[in-house]
Amino acid sequence: MKIKDTSEQDIQVITSTHKPKRFTLIAIGALLAAALIWQVAPSAKRWSQAEKSISIDRIRIATITRGDFTRDISVLGRVVAAVRPTVYSPADGTITLAIEAGHEVEAGQTLAIVDSPELTSQLSQQQAIFEGLQSSFERQKILAKKQQLIDRKAVDLANVKLTAAKREKRRADQGYKKNAISQIDFEKSQDELENASFLQRHAEQDAALNIESLDFDSKSLLLDLRRQKLMLAELQRQVDGLTIISPVKGIVGNLNIQNKTFLSKNQAILTVVDLSQFEVEIDIPESYADDLALGMTVAIQFEQQSFSARLVTISPEILNNQVTGRVRFLDKIPVKLRQNQRLNTQIILEQKFDILQVKRGQFLESSGGRYAYLIKDGLAHKTVITTGARSLSHVEVLNGLSAGDQIIISGTDSFNSAEKILLSQN
Repeated sequence: MKIKDTSEQDIQVITSTHKPKRFTLIAIGALLAAALIWQVAPSAKRWSQAEKSISIDRIRIATITRGDFTRDISVLGRVVAAVRPTVYSPADGTITLAIEAGHEVEAGQTLAIVDSPELTSQLSQQQAIFEGLQSSFERQKILAKKQQLIDRKAVDLANVKLTAAKREKRRADQGYKKNAISQIDFEKSQDELENASFLQRHAEQDAALNIESLDFDSKSLLLDLRRQKLMLAELQRQVDGLTIISPVKGIVGNLNIQNKTFLSKNQAILTVVDLSQFEVEIDIPESYADDLALGMTVAIQFEQQSFSARLVTISPEILNNQVTGRVRFLDKIPVKLRQNQRLNTQIILEQKFDILQVKRGQFLESSGGRYAYLIKDGLAHKTVITTGARSLSHVEVLNGLSAGDQIIISGTDSFNSAEKILLSQN
């Protein structure tokens, strides 16, 4: 009989040689606990510092950048013809149209003729008066020549009498020295010489006065003739204006009257649209009215191209909370433009270069632009800032932030003006 040993009943006992493994496990556990504390400690610290917590997915974050800043307005403009004159009736009368709406016309082409018997009659009457004045003026020139001849004759006769009187005076002087004539005859010769001198002098004065009078009458008639000539030219201009011509090359717009109808003076007839010159009419919100100024640079988008333009007119009044303006192309006009076509228009209000800026967001309305939440180490810190000019997409940062900083640009009303906000990942 074989006796079995007691190996099946033995229990293995851990000897002292296995004690280092236990200490190793304890050390590993301690390291893991330390690592966990090291990872959790900053989060715990941030959590203790924060007044509120918000998920980072619920906010919008933007980075402060440095670059060129453009403050602008984007509005929708409507293409209008820059030149579209309206023609009016020059006088009362019946009109006869030579064109129809939509016809292409050249500058100077006849559009219509107004029949005005009253104006035509006035022209004929004034023409007759003008011709009568011309006849009177020519007659006055003949009378002046005739009077000049009569005066010249009187002066010549007076000169002859004066010469004869002088000769008789010399004869009387010689005879009186020789006692050939009496004292009475000598004095008589003196009287005749003096009388002849008076007659000659008065004849010359009368001739000069007659010439002055005739010149005055001629000038008066000449002034009447010139005045009548001007009146006649004005009536002729009005009569010529009865033939209405196109002021520009273009297309006839809608007619305001019917053919063969009686028109009053200055009544609108039609409009000619010049399609070679276009402008863009824009309606600008009232809030930008104080920022507008004539000459501002404008960029117009057409067929994925940008065209330079300038703001040339601004309405002095506000209608329906909008200000109306006109924009004129500078360098070139797009070829395929059509009247009343809609175009995107960008008005450049202000340009700055190399400044700090950030994307525009709801935080401006929430804080009034006085502060922003600066993100550092998972916390959003309430930071006092100063903002400047604002565009549709960006806002200028004057103080409080630096390039590369990140801030929350979404609405911050829910933060309740907390100094620090914890940004969580869920």
